[in-house]
Amino acid sequence: MIQDLIIAMLWSISPFGEAKVGIPYGMFNNINIYLVFICCFSANILVFPFMMFFLENINKYLLRWNFYKKSAIYIARKAKLGSVNKIKKYGFWGLIVFVMIPLPGTGVYAGSIATYLLKIDKSKAFLANIIGIFISSVFVWVTTLLSMKGIA
Repeated sequence: MIQDLIIAMLWSISPFGEAKVGIPYGMFNNINIYLVFICCFSANILVFPFMMFFLENINKYLLRWNFYKKSAIYIARKAKLGSVNKIKKYGFWGLIVFVMIPLPGTGVYAGSIATYLLKIDKSKAFLANIIGIFISSVFVWVTTLLSMKGIA
């Protein structure tokens, strides 16, 4: 059980799934449904401060390498095309909606990148990310619970 909980939490901090994958993984591995929610939600929240630290401190050193720089520019362009205009237009609420949509390419990683690119106040962005993660996690949790009971 502990091993499955750790794996669920690792999925929740992974850019390949976040809590959108961690919660169902934990629930389908028979971990207490409330414990899974709390642990995966909490793990997903931790991404924002780590991403901000990375983007503000480590990123500038890695930009010296051509491969990293090309990759970072590619990701920044994709982020700007996909969401930045909407986040810029709607601000705090736009960031919440962007983070809460449980689809690939949205979530706290993309929200952190948008925060960095748009130079949004970090405390407001952190709160927007927490609210967005919570709404997304509740949606995924309820959907998974219903599907496990054969309702959805």
